[in-house]
Order: sequence, then C-alpha cells, then structure tokens
Amino acid sequence: MKHWHIDQVAWGRFEAAKVDPAVVPLVKAAAMVERNGTDYALYLNRVFADDPDFQQAANRWAEEEVQHGDALGRWASLVDPSWDYQSAFARYRAGYHLPLDAAASIRGSRTGELIARCMVETGTSSYYTALGEATEEPVLREICRLIAADEFRHYKLFYDHMRRYLSRERIGFLRRLSIAAGRVGESEDDELAYAWHCGNEAADLTYEHGRCIASYMARAMAFYRFRHIERGMGMIFKAVGLSPRGRLSELSAKCAWRLMQWRQRRFAARLTA
Repeated sequence: MKHWHIDQVAWGRFEAAKVDPAVVPLVKAAAMVERNGTDYALYLNRVFADDPDFQQAANRWAEEEVQHGDALGRWASLVDPSWDYQSAFARYRAGYHLPLDAAASIRGSRTGELIARCMVETGTSSYYTALGEATEEPVLREICRLIAADEFRHYKLFYDHMRRYLSRERIGFLRRLSIAAGRVGESEDDELAYAWHCGNEAADLTYEHGRCIASYMARAMAFYRFRHIERGMGMIFKAVGLSPRGRLSELSAKCAWRLMQWRQRRFAARLTA
C-alpha cells in the first residue's frame, strides 16, 4: 500500500507569494520523469520475469512514482494554471523511450540492474530533500518531504533485492563500482534533458540536448548543500559494498561536492553564453 495519498496533501495551504520562480521549471521537469514510472515497471518486469516477488514490489514502486509525478504536476499547475501537465507528459512519452523490449538487464546482470536502481534512488532522495529544504512554499515543502521519504524507502527495497541477487551472481567489487559510476554519469542523458524540454519549452521549439541539460543542471545543482552530497555518498558506498562511514566516504563526499559546484558553474556559464 502507498504510504500516503495525493489527496492527503494540504493543498489548501498553498501560498503563491512564497513560490520561488527558479523552482517551478524544475518541478515541471521532475513531474515528467516521476510520472514515467509505469514504463520502468514494464522494463523491470521483463528483466525479472521469473521473480514474482520482485515484480510485485516493482509494481508497487511504480504506483508510488506515478503519484510523485501527479503531485508535482498538480503543484506546478497551481503556480502556472496555463501549464497543461497531461499534454506535457504526452509529449515526453512520445519522444523518450525506455528499452521495453529488453529480455535482460542492460546492466549485464540483475545485481547490476538493482545497483543502478539504488543509484537513482540515492539521487532522487537527495534531490527532493534539497529542494524541500530550500523552498518556503508549504505545499511544495510537504510534497518534497513525502517524496524524499518514499525514495529513501525505495533505496532500501532495491538494496535488499540487490543483496539477494549478489549472493547468487557474485559479481566483483570493481564491476559493481563501474555500474554505480556509470549510472550516476547517466544523469546527463536525455531522460532529464528531454523532461526539461517537454515541461518548459514550446512544442514547436526543436529539442537540443546541450541547451536543455544545461538549463536543468544549472538550476537543480544550485539547491544542493554539502550535507545532501555527504548522505548520498554514504548510500552509494553502501550499495557497492564499502563502508558508508569513514575517511574514504568523507573524502569522496568532499570531492563530489567540489565537482558538483564546478559543474554547476560550467552549466550556468553555458547558459549565459
């Protein structure tokens, strides 16, 4: 069962005067990605075709992801009544496609697939925590808190199943690390960039990856603080089999924080140029 329902959100507490205009386009883009959870469930059901327990868990996960998208879309529509959430998502579905016909994981193993899912949940839980802490608008703050809590729980879901498959497939540490790093790097692929395009740009404007990923990343990265990166690094370390606490994790978090700050400036400069 869902841990919360969209109608339980205190929508009547919405305060337009407290909306940060810089947040609105990010919420519109996030609504596209979250709402697409149904397609991810189809892909995961094919990859884990003989595992009904995981399939059931994946289907419940997808229902919650769809609710995330609908909640974010509803909030964005409160801010901008002219924005058509359903039409924007239809554009997204028409132009961005997952490998739904895959019979096996594109990560090379089921363990690898679950590690990749852990990386996604690490990123989303950190992102919604950062966004929720940065906003003063009470409804968005509540939505981000609820979504972040779901994403932390989803991390544990995929992590527990990952441990189960790791005991069978026994893929090595370096391979696990490579999968994790690769999935983190995919944050700059078309999934987010095209979500920005469909959520924020006119339908007759040609999609251009560089413009759209810079538009998204320059704004999104600005909301992170070191504590979000530090917690996320611990989750990454845990997923690949390293201690989530210690000098190595602390050093990695500091390096990741500096790298993010540098990249945010690069993306912002690209927009200015």
